[in-house]
Amino acid sequence: MRVGTQSHVRWKLPCVQPFATLALVVVFLILSSSQNANALPAFARKYGLRCSACHESWPMLNYFGQKFKDNGYQLMNDRDSPIWQNPGYWPVTFRITPIWHRVSTGKVQVDTYSGGTVSGSAIQRVTTSGFDLSGLDFHTGGTLEKNFSFYVLPSSDNTASFHFETVMARLDNLFGSPWLNIKLGKFELDNLLSEKRILTLTGNGGIYQLYHFVPVGDGNIFGQMGDNQLGAEIMGHSYNDRTRYSAALLSTTDGNVGLPYGNAYTGFFAASQAFDVGKLGVDRIGAYAMIGQAPTYYLTQSGGTSVLAGSGASNKSFHREGFVGQFYFGQRFDLQVVTQHGWDNAWFGQGYGDLIGGTVTGNNTPGTTLPAGSQGPTWNGVLFEPHYIYSPQLIFIGRYENIQMSRQANGRNSANPLASNFGNISTYTVGFRYNPFMTSRAGFAWHNEYNWLHQDGTGPLVGLNTTNVNTSEVMTGFDFDF
Repeated sequence: MRVGTQSHVRWKLPCVQPFATLALVVVFLILSSSQNANALPAFARKYGLRCSACHESWPMLNYFGQKFKDNGYQLMNDRDSPIWQNPGYWPVTFRITPIWHRVSTGKVQVDTYSGGTVSGSAIQRVTTSGFDLSGLDFHTGGTLEKNFSFYVLPSSDNTASFHFETVMARLDNLFGSPWLNIKLGKFELDNLLSEKRILTLTGNGGIYQLYHFVPVGDGNIFGQMGDNQLGAEIMGHSYNDRTRYSAALLSTTDGNVGLPYGNAYTGFFAASQAFDVGKLGVDRIGAYAMIGQAPTYYLTQSGGTSVLAGSGASNKSFHREGFVGQFYFGQRFDLQVVTQHGWDNAWFGQGYGDLIGGTVTGNNTPGTTLPAGSQGPTWNGVLFEPHYIYSPQLIFIGRYENIQMSRQANGRNSANPLASNFGNISTYTVGFRYNPFMTSRAGFAWHNEYNWLHQDGTGPLVGLNTTNVNTSEVMTGFDFDF
């Protein structure tokens, strides 16, 4: 199970009391000194809109912002075409976040020493803290001509190793209808709760675990809904954006370029309907399904020591499906809900699939057979994310996710059956973002967050039993874009 790219952490509550006290004092002081928030960079410079027109809190979209995005980053007026823009306008925004964070990992197995040599092992907590950086994003997007839109996002990790997170072009409003728009390239899947506009930044809280869940020991990385994918999408919506649908055909590569795996494809389908609930706002409910195939072994060369790129074969199936709800309770409070049921073929459950590290293991070579009792792993999960918007400049964030295995890959008939709760995840995230200003040139947010994650049975062995692992992270930082 891969639960993030940063270190898993855990800390003791008393250590954070000074930080929490300082945060509360600062929040108290800034509530009385709020300034009006203006538009986001890049698109805001083009249209002269306030940030609150499109965002609950940047980068999270509100109803109008979603409609603007669905229209291909257009307001459907004369200013959509670049021919009407100032020749000096360049729709580029960069974003990076310097932070301080404390990371701690519990129940780590480490060597013990006697006389300068390794004498055994012990289980202990490993903790560190300090100043750090996030990765760097360069956003550029807009229209090439009216109804011809694009988005390009070169992105790096915190060591400045770059890749293309998003590269896509879209034909908008074909035949004069918003019901037909076609996109081609690498892009985010049409998740109503967007991970690319997530309001949290910690290693485990800065992703939606539900979008990336892989059972422990499973070899299928290809069903991760949170990763941008390579493919084509057809999407449509009503004129008021209340009704939406999308269907995408994707290469089963998890967004990796160069056709490294083989000839396999995945489909992602989503549909939703919004409805007016009076003074409470506009709510939306929807459903999604990700249905695909991926290779389970690869051809080799040089006596089995070299993998032949693109030679994946023996494709097996997987799917994820669920429901989404966006519920508003007036102008200040909303609740986002996502559910998911997932299933992987038994071959994935036994570790076949992705070439971890690019090398062939015994689980990736032709002619192997499944162990007795193998079965397709299944799981169910739910996500709740409430937001309280004190003002356009200050938002409080919470999240709870729970993922439970309903069937393990090694069933009861297996020689080594897994515990029914092995790999289950529970995680909590709380935080707030304060924007002292937001202009059409730049944005700034003081971001504060705490995440706690628990996973069953994935720690070191103690006696005859594996241990549960609790990890956490606390962070504060300046999230800015220009």
